[in-house]
Amino acid sequence: MDEPQHPHEHELFLFLASTAHDMKNSISVLSGTLERLIADASGTDPAYPQLAHMLYQTKRLNDNLMQLLALYKKVGKPDYPFDLQPLEMGHLVDQVVAIARVLLGSRGIRLELDYDRDLVWHVDEDLVVGVLSHAINNAIHYTCDTVRLAIRETDGCLALRVEDNGPGYPPALLKAGASAARDVGVNFLTNSTGLGLYFSSEVAKMHRHRGRHGALHLENGGRYGGGCFILTLP
Repeated sequence: MDEPQHPHEHELFLFLASTAHDMKNSISVLSGTLERLIADASGTDPAYPQLAHMLYQTKRLNDNLMQLLALYKKVGKPDYPFDLQPLEMGHLVDQVVAIARVLLGSRGIRLELDYDRDLVWHVDEDLVVGVLSHAINNAIHYTCDTVRLAIRETDGCLALRVEDNGPGYPPALLKAGASAARDVGVNFLTNSTGLGLYFSSEVAKMHRHRGRHGALHLENGGRYGGGCFILTLP
């Protein structure tokens, strides 16, 4: 049985969560400013590549903070409501596309969509949008010029795939898979992938239906031969 949380530990949790939330708000403001600057700038502007890179980095930091806050709610507040609601995939994809649109455009990357807008599934909207946005941001960094978001109902589950035409996942990451963060820890100085995978894996497992739970899987291949991030929800 887990030991009860010490009052000082609870206060520390609250302080860290509050700090992370404030940082996330500030980074969201910065990200919005960069998106407006990029929208006003020409692709021939010498500062354009630097602005695009800054936008990618701010979105990556925002992803990390969002993931930390979500994990805090799960660990620090076990009674935090998990909001499972029926959602049309068209609405889900619209949100994900809106979040990624400026960054995709600034990098000259095409987003291919393959899904049924009218398909409805029970999901926690905020968490799944966060997972897919993180996966697309990661794919933008490694792809050559194309990212694909595909959503299908397969064997009674919803399969959400983010694919790219980059070099693919390294063998060590494929071997570790979603357990990378849990088994080897998160190195915040050198690699944010562990946190993103751990967060995505936890979100998958939170989705349960009739004795089944969601899962996260990584592979190379797909339509373009690059990395494939696959979130499966029952």
